[in-house]
Amino acid sequence: MTTHKDQQQHGLRTMWIWIAALAAVWFFQFFISDNIDPYFFGIIMYAGVNIILAVSLNLVNGFTGQFSMGHAGFMSVGGYFAAYLTTSLQASSPALFASAPAAGAIFIASLVAGGVLSALVGYLVGLPSLRLKGDYLAIVTLGFGEIIRVIILNVDAIGGARGMPNIPQLSSFGWVYTFVVLTVFTVWRLIHSAHGRALLSVREDEIAAEAMGVNTTKAKVRAFVIGAFFAGVAGGLFAHYLRYLNPQTFDFNRSFEIIIMVVLGGMGSVTGSVFAAIFLTGIREALRPLQEITKVDFRMVIYSLMLIILMLTRPNGLLGTRELMDFIPEKLRRRFSKKGVTL
Repeated sequence: MTTHKDQQQHGLRTMWIWIAALAAVWFFQFFISDNIDPYFFGIIMYAGVNIILAVSLNLVNGFTGQFSMGHAGFMSVGGYFAAYLTTSLQASSPALFASAPAAGAIFIASLVAGGVLSALVGYLVGLPSLRLKGDYLAIVTLGFGEIIRVIILNVDAIGGARGMPNIPQLSSFGWVYTFVVLTVFTVWRLIHSAHGRALLSVREDEIAAEAMGVNTTKAKVRAFVIGAFFAGVAGGLFAHYLRYLNPQTFDFNRSFEIIIMVVLGGMGSVTGSVFAAIFLTGIREALRPLQEITKVDFRMVIYSLMLIILMLTRPNGLLGTRELMDFIPEKLRRRFSKKGVTL
């Protein structure tokens, strides 16, 4: 029988995978930024932000079985708040940003603050709305996203309808993909914990979960708050790379894009969300040369047709509820598990 102590030791042995991933991110940081075409670098950065958004939304829509359509609203809250903090500090104390370590510390603090505010808003929205189910929950979260956008449009302190310009460019490959690793790590460890089993039980049968003593509302709100936190962080990373925010960026179409990533990758698959975010970010840009040849923008038509075909052939998404590691031969998985690697 596997004891709790054995599980703890096994978990510690698997930590080196995540540490190695962080080390690889910062290894690539030192030569990717200056040695890659800015256009392709931008695609890589947007892909990283989309991975954070897709994985965090999958925690709510995929693993908990809810249907939230307001993820862009949480992204906008975190993005605007983080950008407001850094721009205000830069205007009042520009000397702070002259030092790279100080600028980095301010940036991380602003991202965390934006994430916390998004999580707080997520709690306030999720506590009453997550008592609803199905279409009703989708309508409430969609309405929340639009309310946030309208509020931003009317707040002059953050630019209103004009948008928010001159945001310090503090996002880098290293910071974006550090938070990609942290997001995947957090969601992965959560769904493989006792709390994660409670979330999965809510998805499979909410009535049976309640009968077994699971506080379903508390479980759903927990997932909602964690997803909102990482959406806020993604918004801050996006703002400090693009250096400009506009309320139209966070309309309901943005929420639909994130939902498409989750559905395409597989509702209940972390690695599926990662691949879908990369694929959908890249395919839109890969189709851009077609516009130059035909002089007509067929990108969205082809993009939509590809999604329809994929949904008809793979209705459960690219990976469904499976992970990439499930496709590795069983013998190889056993060999890794003996070495303390969870596959």
